[in-house]
Amino acid sequence: MFRRRLSQLSTLAHQFLRPPVASLPLPATIVPIARILTPRPADATVALALAPNGIFGSSYNSMAMGLSLPTVSLLRLNDLRDNKGARQKKRRLGRGIGSGRGKTAGRGHKGQKARGTMKFGFEGGQTPLRRRLPRRGFKNPFSLTFQPVGLGKIAKLINAGKIDSSELITMKTLKDTGAIGKQIEDGVRLMARGSELIKWPIHLEVSRVTARAKAAVEEAGGSVRKVYYNKLGLRALLKPEWFEKKGRLLPKPARPPPKQGDRVDSIGRLPAPTKPIPFTFEEKEAAAAKVAA
Repeated sequence: MFRRRLSQLSTLAHQFLRPPVASLPLPATIVPIARILTPRPADATVALALAPNGIFGSSYNSMAMGLSLPTVSLLRLNDLRDNKGARQKKRRLGRGIGSGRGKTAGRGHKGQKARGTMKFGFEGGQTPLRRRLPRRGFKNPFSLTFQPVGLGKIAKLINAGKIDSSELITMKTLKDTGAIGKQIEDGVRLMARGSELIKWPIHLEVSRVTARAKAAVEEAGGSVRKVYYNKLGLRALLKPEWFEKKGRLLPKPARPPPKQGDRVDSIGRLPAPTKPIPFTFEEKEAAAAKVAA
């Protein structure tokens, strides 16, 4: 049924697109219809004559009156094609002289570009730019960046009630109270600025401490322990909620590398401790030997 209807549409379109013949006689059955309809040009009757049995008569009348015909889609699935230029054939090289790219395959005759590729930065044999320019500066891959904090700022926070002096003051405590910034790369260094404000014993755990700051804290009856945290351990100390959010366990404390082993007193504890650990006799002797050296 669909194919028969489609063939009728194509036949009608073919008949309609043919130029009308002025001398074509009009059938007697169509003349009354032409009289009933509104006035139209002289060739409108010819258009009516081309409409067999009155099918699509209104469309032909519209065209006769100067109006456009409704669009009739003759699309078929077997006629679907890509737009012109949407798909290009793969260029075939070295397939004979008649192809236009035979023999040398479009590379020309001899020469460096006809034989292969060069490594990146190759400039034809001359000294490349990366070797002509001088190298300046040096970046130490073992360098560490510590964020400084003075004893005076810690004393002010204790007086303001933000830090409890009876508990252990760790790097997490300093970060949470605003004593140091949020961006901590490798740890915190305790400085002696404002050490005259320390009048009571406090206990701290930091990455590094100066000799003056350590002497000021110990003179007041407190203690300073240099602890080691690697990058992952420092994150677990400062942001333990990140591991809980990701559903992970806190990592175990890592041992310091040989180059930092003699610069720390012990390995940092996870999670953040609240009570200080007393120094053993061996640790005290080792610290005294370091100061004497």
